[in-house]
Amino acid sequence: MAASYVQHSLPEPEERPLPEVLTVGQVTKRIKETLGGFGRVAVEGEISGLKRAGSGHVYFSLKDADAVLACALWRSRVAKAVRFELQEGMSVVCHGKLDVYAPRGAYNLSVERMEQRGIGELLARLEELKAELKGRGWFDRTRPLPDLPTMVGIVTSRSGAALTDFLRTRSRRWPRYPVRLAHSTVQGPGAATEIAAALDRLVESGVDLVVLARGGGSLEDLWAFNELPLAEAIWRSPIPVVSAVGHESDFTLADMVADHRAHTPTDGAQRVIPERELLFEGLDRLGGQLADGLGQGFLVRRRRLDELGRVRVLAAPDWLISDRRRALGGAGQRLGLASRAAFLRDRGRLGGQLQGLARHTPALELARRGARLAALGPRLTAAARRCLELRGSPLGAVGRTLEATSPYAVLARGYSITRAVTADGGEKPLAAAGAVEPGAQLETVLHRGRLISKVEAVLPQGDRDGRPTAEDGEQVKGAGF
Repeated sequence: MAASYVQHSLPEPEERPLPEVLTVGQVTKRIKETLGGFGRVAVEGEISGLKRAGSGHVYFSLKDADAVLACALWRSRVAKAVRFELQEGMSVVCHGKLDVYAPRGAYNLSVERMEQRGIGELLARLEELKAELKGRGWFDRTRPLPDLPTMVGIVTSRSGAALTDFLRTRSRRWPRYPVRLAHSTVQGPGAATEIAAALDRLVESGVDLVVLARGGGSLEDLWAFNELPLAEAIWRSPIPVVSAVGHESDFTLADMVADHRAHTPTDGAQRVIPERELLFEGLDRLGGQLADGLGQGFLVRRRRLDELGRVRVLAAPDWLISDRRRALGGAGQRLGLASRAAFLRDRGRLGGQLQGLARHTPALELARRGARLAALGPRLTAAARRCLELRGSPLGAVGRTLEATSPYAVLARGYSITRAVTADGGEKPLAAAGAVEPGAQLETVLHRGRLISKVEAVLPQGDRDGRPTAEDGEQVKGAGF
C-alpha cells in the first residue's frame, strides 16, 4: 500500500504589539505614582539599622519575619513625629506615605508619626471615652475665670519644669502673687489618681481656681491626663479648672473637660495671674478719667451757679418778697371789695326771699285753704244730695221689686217655710207631705221667729179644705225658701 502524505499548513505566528520602551527614570516615576496611590499607611514592625545622620534625619528599617521596609524620618518632623526614645529592636507602628528614592531605585516609607506598639489600642479606648463623656455633656461647660483671684491653686510636680515656667511667668506679671501648690506625680502608673486627689485638696483649701500643669512629652508621658479618674475630679470641681498640659500640639482629655485650656504652663500662668502693671495703669487711667470728669462737672456747675447768681430773683430775694407783698395786698383789697359786694348782693336776695316767705306762711296758707273748704262744703253737700236722689230713684224701684218677690215678704202676710230636720242635724226644704214620715222633726220659719214641731200624721193628697195640691213627687214653686 503506498504511503500517502498529507501536508498540513502551519498557522502563522500572531503579531503582538511591542511594549513601550521606557527609560529608567520613567519606570521609576510610574512606580512612584503607583506607590503614591496607597495614600497614608500604617506599618508595624521592629526597628533595625537605626541611624541618626548629621543633618538631623533619622534612617532605619522596619522588619518582620517576611520582609524589610526602609524608612526615613526627616529632620523637620522628628520633634512632632516621635515622643519617645527610639531604640534598636523596638516594636513600633509608623504612619506615613510610600515613596521612591530614584538614585538608588529603592522604595521607602516617609514617616510622619510613630507610636509604640500597643498605643493604638489605648487611643481606641481613649476615643470611646471621649465619645462617652461628650454624650454626658462634660465638654460643654466653660465657667468664667475671676479677674482678680485671691488665691491660685496649681497641681504639678514640685521638681518639674512646668512649675518653674509657671512661677517665672508669675514673677514677670505680678511678683509674689498668692499661689498654692499641691504636689503630685504627673506621669506613670497611678498618676491620674494622685493628680485627682491633689485637685480635691486644693478645692477644699479655698482657692479661687486650679491650674493643672505639666510640660511636654510623649503620648505615654501625658497619658495620666487622659484617664477617667482625673476627668471626674475636674468635672465635680465647684471652681474653674485650667488645663495647661504639654505643648500647643498636645491635646488631652483633661483639656476637653476643663473649663479652659492653656497651650503651655506659661500660657496657663498668663491666663490666671493678672498683670500688675497693666492693672495699675488701668487704675491710673480710670483715676485720671474720674478726676477729669469730676473737674469738668465742677466747671459746668460753677458756670451754672454764676448764671443763676445773675438772676434777679436769686441775687435780691427781698425784691421778690416785696413784689409778692404788693401783689398780695392788691389781691387782698380786691378780695375785700368782692366779698362786700357779694355780701350785699346775697343780703338783698335773702331779704326778698324772707318777704316772699312772710307772704306764704303756713298759718296764712291754712286760713286761705280753710275758708275755701268752708265755701266749698255746702256746694259739695248739695251736689252729693242731688246725686243720691238721682241714683236713689232706680234703686228704690229695684228694692221694692226685690221686696215684693222675696219669700220673707210673703211671710209677713201669714205664710211660713217648713223644713225637715235630718238625722245629722241638717235641714232639708219640704215641698210635699209625703217627703216625711210621722215622728219626723220639722222646722217652721215664720215672719218673726221659728217653730220646732213633730209630725203626728201624714195626710193623703188633698188637704182638709178639699183644695187640690201638687201631684205626688212634684215640688211646689217657692218651697225651697
